[in-house]
Amino acid sequence: MINPNLTRRSFSKLVGAGAVVAALQPAVSRRWTVAANSSANIVRLSSNESPYGPSPAALKAMTDGFSLAWRYPDEHADMLIQEVARLNDATVDQVLLGDGSGEILKLSAAAFTNSAKKIVIANPTFEAIARHAAVAKAEVAKIDLTSDYRHDLQKMLAAANDAGLVYICNPNNPTASITPKNEISEFLAKLSPATVVLVDEAYHHYVESKDYESVIPLVKQYPNLIVARTFSKIYGMAGLRCGYCVTQRANIERMRTHQTWDSVNIMAIVAALASLNDNDHVARGRKVNSEVKKSVCAELDALGYRYIPSHANFIMMDLRRDVRPLIAAMRTRGVEVGRLFPALPNFMRVTIGTAPEMKQFLSAFKEVIA
Repeated sequence: MINPNLTRRSFSKLVGAGAVVAALQPAVSRRWTVAANSSANIVRLSSNESPYGPSPAALKAMTDGFSLAWRYPDEHADMLIQEVARLNDATVDQVLLGDGSGEILKLSAAAFTNSAKKIVIANPTFEAIARHAAVAKAEVAKIDLTSDYRHDLQKMLAAANDAGLVYICNPNNPTASITPKNEISEFLAKLSPATVVLVDEAYHHYVESKDYESVIPLVKQYPNLIVARTFSKIYGMAGLRCGYCVTQRANIERMRTHQTWDSVNIMAIVAALASLNDNDHVARGRKVNSEVKKSVCAELDALGYRYIPSHANFIMMDLRRDVRPLIAAMRTRGVEVGRLFPALPNFMRVTIGTAPEMKQFLSAFKEVIA
């Protein structure tokens, strides 16, 4: 556990300050302190969404883009690809857009796994790609995380014989843990070039540790490497569905054969393009997430509950008992938390919302554990 030197009193101050700012700031700024979705009075802390929504630049781009709705998105998609390539020191033929990074995962499973080519994943990790591989009738080899919740890359390497695909989610969902950069580099160097590695960096922007870095620069060195990114998390565009991958051209050609034409809509494209040029939104999202997360961790420390050190916008907490009735009990108190993860049956995953949302979470949590 961490000790952020933040007390319950300081957390209350953070919540109070947020309320004051909300009263004084215009509507767009207000999203940083007030929940973006209060539907049915449920605090939604279940899907690792950003509670602050898209950047003002993205909202303006969508408004300006209403008149483009009758056009197919081809030329605007090309513009987004060019910008993604520029920012990642890649060429345009090394970028593939997707309907969220979820589509990138689906295309990877379709292109590189089958009944003779298994997929190797961590346990637990984001389950979607295993389901897609199962559709391709591929064997799914699950390798338990290490005791400190890193990907056990040594065991994954051993299991990768004749594998079509290895999936590494870094930071990992649902544990919010990272696998150090040197371990991934060593893994790529040892793995057969016939096996494709998909590194999912959905939560990349939230990481503050020096032990972590993106592997996009390694795409030039490893033809079997695919790196997925999304606009769903820190960019606040989960409902718009836009993501991409960076990889070498040959992989994209295989993936594209399984993709629907124009799978990314034009509103998502123009919002994503604007978001890439709004660095302040990313920096502010990372800062506010970090501040609220530290405050929640301080409260959990005071309550005596352990959690996995988080490098993302959610926390995985050890409740020392079957989590299922606690998830249900939180729901009855107006707080929706993450689903059960069978590999960690005593752990509850909680998205970091706004400070007021997390105050409501802590109030409900104290009731259900009493």
